[in-house]
Amino acid sequence: MSDEWASAEGMTVEERNGLITMYGEGYAEVLEALDGITGDEWERREAPGEWNAREIVHHLGDSEMNATSRLRMLIAEIEPVIQSYDQDRWTARLYTDKRPLDASMIAFKAARDATLPILQLMTDQEWQAPGHHTAAGPMTAETWLKWYGPHAHDHADQIRRARIGTA
Repeated sequence: MSDEWASAEGMTVEERNGLITMYGEGYAEVLEALDGITGDEWERREAPGEWNAREIVHHLGDSEMNATSRLRMLIAEIEPVIQSYDQDRWTARLYTDKRPLDASMIAFKAARDATLPILQLMTDQEWQAPGHHTAAGPMTAETWLKWYGPHAHDHADQIRRARIGTA
């Protein structure tokens, strides 16, 4: 297929490659957002009900490990069912106030490092293979990339806002 080919979801190869690049830069973006963070800033929230930086770091570790499995299922399984989960419940229940932050950052980085080469090797057919997400409905690897390409950047921005927040 030509580089100008656009998927049924409307993503061009250039758009896909841009999201892959963004995905590859996500860990560094979060590190930059955390640079120089103080003890008080780890607990600061952008607004009531929003996550603090500590909770975001744990979410990134948990979410990215889950995301890598989702992508692998979309590539390797025939019409896989991708299970949704309640990210707020995970944040509330998985000891985000007591777990080591370093372990979650290592998990986040490892998930990204192990997945980036797969993203760079995928075929057009693999990008379009159908799956089904239990909450969002039809899902392909392109859907996955639309979610996870900017995921770390979005949370890095959330960390930056929370560090100056007053909630």
